[in-house]
Parts: sequence; C-alpha cells; structure tokens
Amino acid sequence: MNLRHCLFLACLLAVNAAALASDAETARQPTLKVDTLDGKTFDLASQRGKWVVVNFWATWCAPCIAEMPELSAFIKEREDVVGIGLAYEDTDRQEIIAFLEQHPVSYAVAQVDVNEPPQDFDTPRGLPTTYLIAPDGTVARHFLGPIKDRDLAGAIAAAKPAKHP
Repeated sequence: MNLRHCLFLACLLAVNAAALASDAETARQPTLKVDTLDGKTFDLASQRGKWVVVNFWATWCAPCIAEMPELSAFIKEREDVVGIGLAYEDTDRQEIIAFLEQHPVSYAVAQVDVNEPPQDFDTPRGLPTTYLIAPDGTVARHFLGPIKDRDLAGAIAAAKPAKHP
C-alpha cells in the first residue's frame, strides 16, 4: 500500500471516529429536568408512554421562529405527543417571555444555559436542533435545522413497530 492510500484510510477512519464521538454525546435514554418559564417543572422521565419533542431554539433564530407555529400545531393536535422548547440563548428571561407573547406555542418552554446545556444532550451545533424521544425514553431521531410536521409524523411512523394481524 502506498503512502497516498495510507493517508486516505487514516482520514477516513478519523472522520468515522469523529462522527461516532459526536453521536455518543447524546445519551441513548437522556434525562432532562428543567424549570419552565411558567414556573412549573418539566421532567422528561415523567413523559414515558408519549412521544416527546425536545426543541432547542432562540429568539434571534429565523428558522426557529418559522417552524414554531407548525411544531406547536403538531404537538397540540396529537394526544400521543408532548413538547418542550429549550430557549438556548444568553438573554434575560423576561425577553423570552415577551417574545413568546408575540409568538405563542402550545408546549412548555424553559431557558437553558448556553454555557451548561442539558448534560444528556449533544451541545447544539446549530439551531434549531430537535430530538424526538420515543415513548420508552430513547432518542428516536435527531434533527438539525428546521423541521415540518411531516418530518415528525414520518419519524414516529417509522419508529413504531408494524402491527401484525
């Protein structure tokens, strides 16, 4: 094997190792317990039996704002889905509350510290970042970038076991 082939294989292995390392940052069955802006506590573990949409967003993020109405409608119309919006920005809590008065959503919202994001989730590499958590508490799908209701519905349908007669 010549030097060029060895370098190519070394690069390929490094890329694969980096991809595996980044996937490993989000726990297979993440925990999340946060205080929401309305003074309640959202505990991911207490949502077992339902699909949970965990959406990292920010008030300054245009794609985040654009997806909010559709995401909110999807969560509101499905009895088997709940959501938590995680405002991932270093701003005053009251500014986020004022923003939500102009852009209301049907799901709970909490502000998370950008310097200490939730431990069991990968630090967002871009916004919006959304995790779909299955009823058993495992990560069913990770989305980077804006999503549509059909993306969530498709991921739920793909993850559900086929029913046999």
